[in-house]
Amino acid sequence: MKTPTEHTLTKVPEVTFAFWLIKIVATTLGETGGDAVSMSMHLGYLVGTGIFASIFLVTVIAQIKAKKFHPFLYWATIVATTTVGTTLADFTDRSLGIGYAGGSSLLLALLLGSLYVWHRTLGSVSMSTISSPKAEAFYWITIMFSQTLGTALGDWTADTAGLGYTGAALLFGGLLALIAAAYYWTSLSRTLLFWAAFILTRPLGAVVGDFLDKPLNAGGLALSRYSASAALLTFMLIAILLFRQRAARTVH
Repeated sequence: MKTPTEHTLTKVPEVTFAFWLIKIVATTLGETGGDAVSMSMHLGYLVGTGIFASIFLVTVIAQIKAKKFHPFLYWATIVATTTVGTTLADFTDRSLGIGYAGGSSLLLALLLGSLYVWHRTLGSVSMSTISSPKAEAFYWITIMFSQTLGTALGDWTADTAGLGYTGAALLFGGLLALIAAAYYWTSLSRTLLFWAAFILTRPLGAVVGDFLDKPLNAGGLALSRYSASAALLTFMLIAILLFRQRAARTVH
């Protein structure tokens, strides 16, 4: 006789259109918020990284200790990864002098290494398997690396490659559209497509964030980083309240 399939709830949300909408807004907020602290407040990339890394550790510990899925806690942790990713990437690329290409290569290696160790340890990197503290730890470490990589990749594409913020946004938006098409019309691994989309939303958010707050002569709109961050945060909170967030299910 077949054993009935057992379903349990994870502490991460179902992957829906609302998930991707909020994720892109969160990554854009991470860019403007990170720049507001490190640049507008003149605290520098290292101090900014220390501040956001502390927030990241607090939210991740709270997320892992939580007994069930809490939408606001989950998205607060995502925002923490995007802000620390912004300041850490800028510190690596600019303060350490590695450059966008070197920073992106280093962070890509760290991201792939994290996914590899996660898969070797637990046998899967699928969202549907995130049901233990160890899996959650791998999940958040991988996300932090992906957010940091996305910042460096966005800056590299917009600045070094010369596409500008608009051109880079169109590039990453187009790549995300291709991944969506592959999801609906091919049999490619859903886990592979998820992580590809997850990684690409970060550089998209990075270049959109830069477009909002960079000077006019640099191709931006020259909006205040504080007001842009406040508007993005408000939109994100409304979206979380408006679109019901449900915990993803894991199958045993």
